[in-house]
Amino acid sequence: MAEEKVIGTTCASHCGGTCVLQVHVKDGVITRIDTDSGPEPQLRACLRGRAYRQRVYAPDRLLYPLKRVGERGEAKFERISWDEALETVAGEVTRVRDIYGPASMLVINMGGDLSYVHNGRAIQRVMGLAGGFTMPWGLTSFGGGMYASRATYGSFATANNRDDLLNSKFIILWGWDPATTICGTNTAWYLVQAKEKGARVISIDPKFTDTASACAHQWIPIRPGTDAAMALAMAYVIITENLQDQKFLDTYASGFDQFKDSVLGTNDGTPKNPQWAEAITGVPADTIVALAREYANNKPAALMAGIAPGRTAYGEQYHRAASILAAMTGNVGIHGGDAAGRAWESIIGGYPLKMRSPIKVPNPVDDVPEPPRGSPTSYKASRVHYNEIPDFILKGKAGGFHADCKLALVVNCNYLNQFPNTNKIAKALKALDFLVVMEQFMTPTAKFADIILPTTTFLERNDIDQGVGGAYYGFVNKCIEPCGETRSHLDIGRGLAEKLGITSYGDQNEEEYLREAVSRSEVPDFEQFRKEVIYRLPLDEPYVAFQQQIEDPDNIAFKTPSGKIEIYSQHWAELAQPDIPPLPQYFEGWETPNDPLAQNYPLMLITTHFRRRALSQFENLPWIRETQRQVVMLNSVDAQARGIAEGDMVRVFNDRGVMELPVRVTERIVPGVVDVPHGAWYDPDKEGVDRGGCANVLTKDAYSPGGSFPYNTGLVQVEKV
Repeated sequence: MAEEKVIGTTCASHCGGTCVLQVHVKDGVITRIDTDSGPEPQLRACLRGRAYRQRVYAPDRLLYPLKRVGERGEAKFERISWDEALETVAGEVTRVRDIYGPASMLVINMGGDLSYVHNGRAIQRVMGLAGGFTMPWGLTSFGGGMYASRATYGSFATANNRDDLLNSKFIILWGWDPATTICGTNTAWYLVQAKEKGARVISIDPKFTDTASACAHQWIPIRPGTDAAMALAMAYVIITENLQDQKFLDTYASGFDQFKDSVLGTNDGTPKNPQWAEAITGVPADTIVALAREYANNKPAALMAGIAPGRTAYGEQYHRAASILAAMTGNVGIHGGDAAGRAWESIIGGYPLKMRSPIKVPNPVDDVPEPPRGSPTSYKASRVHYNEIPDFILKGKAGGFHADCKLALVVNCNYLNQFPNTNKIAKALKALDFLVVMEQFMTPTAKFADIILPTTTFLERNDIDQGVGGAYYGFVNKCIEPCGETRSHLDIGRGLAEKLGITSYGDQNEEEYLREAVSRSEVPDFEQFRKEVIYRLPLDEPYVAFQQQIEDPDNIAFKTPSGKIEIYSQHWAELAQPDIPPLPQYFEGWETPNDPLAQNYPLMLITTHFRRRALSQFENLPWIRETQRQVVMLNSVDAQARGIAEGDMVRVFNDRGVMELPVRVTERIVPGVVDVPHGAWYDPDKEGVDRGGCANVLTKDAYSPGGSFPYNTGLVQVEKV
């Protein structure tokens, strides 16, 4: 009998953390998965990582290339060889490129379980070398936070390491639920310790989250999409009571006088006082006053600006206002404070790690002038926002786009399920000439493919990932051989390049790419890193964003036009766009209770994340499906008015779609608001009613002026079935 081996690796499932897994393997088969048992602070895996064995060996795992034999969306496929699959894809790429031009080909790539080497760049590289492709723009998770952080601080990296929360006296969790979404391994653990040390913790959220239940001293319910108004009202209290850190503002910030005039209403006659905000947010004026005083008077204080309030119609305004509160109170660049940029920090943000993907992506289609100064990161004429992809496919040049989209490659992204207005996306996918999907399961998106290319999981390849909210790298050790005929992204990219006759793709293998990445990083020894799995950067104290600028302002400036924290954004002023003003403002979003649409759809929709899923991953695993049921959360006031009781089947609907699912009647959500958790798989019946509970059946395919995705802006109605 073969001896059981225990292989250390790190989890790369894009769940919000980077945790240690101890994978037990016997005769080439995973028998069980444990987690970190080393010295503190351990990087312990959640239920998703611990259940990954069932994902690898799931009976519905895609193990062989498939070709569609039915109608798009029917999920009727037949098995084919890799040779036929890649020949078919190469033939369609050549045909579409030669007839319609390379910009007619679209590559849709998201996080999935991808890391430094095995990621969408391997496919983008071959498509770039084949002539180019249209690249979408937009960051689904934190686009508003990225845009606002760049305007305010000139940087995307705005967060302190999570262990610095232990230095905080006061912590505001604003739209932030790390007990569910992880937000960096050990984040919840540090929050609990901070509370035990005496820090006062406040949660601001339309929902009484698990983090609020475990950590918060006070829950402040708020209407979705109104967070900027509350932040401005807090600024009003701080200014009128002279609680701001004026010395800090004079030294490190610019534009405070203009902001002061705006908040006091000097310019428009509307003071942004707590009474004004109460009418908008539903938060009592006295509560706003008390919170503003506590935040200003309990330094150091960490305002953890979660990304959920930024995923709204004008989400970047909330992020701007939160950052300015941090500057006003002098909590930027100090231990125990926080710059109040986006709180979820990963590959683009957090500790400024040096490592970058070694795979280069040329793209002639994207070789166009940069966007105007201050524009969202990827506003190029050659790109389309992810929420515009359906119109790009359905309308093309006739709709004002730069090309007619005919072909799409989807790389480890459940695009149909995870982006707004799912029914419209389904219509668009049916209109494509050709669709390739690289996947591990028959997701709602894969059902629409012409060719499916089965990919390996992270337990079947070597790679590197990095800590979220912490200064460390993780080595992803290959634990077993690939199941069936699955292939890695790098192997698929190289195989497609060969079929296209591309000789310049490069012959670097996985090992060579990994060694190149490590050689350009802080990691001193590749072999030791691989063996120990985790490399922690040697820090004498927790990392603090902008600490250098605060401690040495004469020599180290912020990367903004003024070299300071820009309360008045010069970038945004140069745009001269009314909906992207240089000072943060509250804009009422579309589909609010004041919209005439509310007569038919009176309830505000939020789409929170689920502990048992990582976005839409793990939805099909029985072990963890047992832990939570997909339901719509409805306040008892709204339920009683509709004759709805706990457990009833209800219909949730608007003009974009209809779903039926069970209801949970609860006091844990604000009256007038419903929560359909994000990530459940789209499963429409013959009448088009979604039985899976896919929240994006109901969301709107628009985006904020800064490119944010409005997952938490929309109106619905709920009725008993």
